Amino acid sequence: HVQLVESGGGSVQAGGSLRLSCQVSATDWRNFCIKWFRQATGKEREAVAGIDTGNASPYYADSVKDRFTISQDNVKKTVYLQMTSLKAEDTAMYYCVTDGPRRCYSGSWFLTLPDSTWGQGTQVTVS
Repeated sequence: HVQLVESGGGSVQAGGSLRLSCQVSATDWRNFCIKWFRQATGKEREAVAGIDTGNASPYYADSVKDRFTISQDNVKKTVYLQMTSLKAEDTAMYYCVTDGPRRCYSGSWFLTLPDSTWGQGTQVTVS
């Protein structure tokens, strides 16, 4: 059973940066697709980025490409989301999500399953 714990959210001015962390508790995390989703108040949930922990291949939504970078630390079993050039529209609750031991694919990384595991979320506010 995998658990996800996010950290690193906060308040920042437009143009600033933040780094979110998602610690993954899994016996063998080498075959997971770890994703970041966000949800702003009154808006639908949106996939932001994903990473295949088996080969560290990253995936990004067009809205954050060139501004956000997803990466992983295999020793710490942690996925990071480095966010730069933040905009007011990046304000949202950010969630770490996984569908369990399934790899990422370009055509599906941005989807979730009914039994996906979600972290508790971390708030990012850009003013």
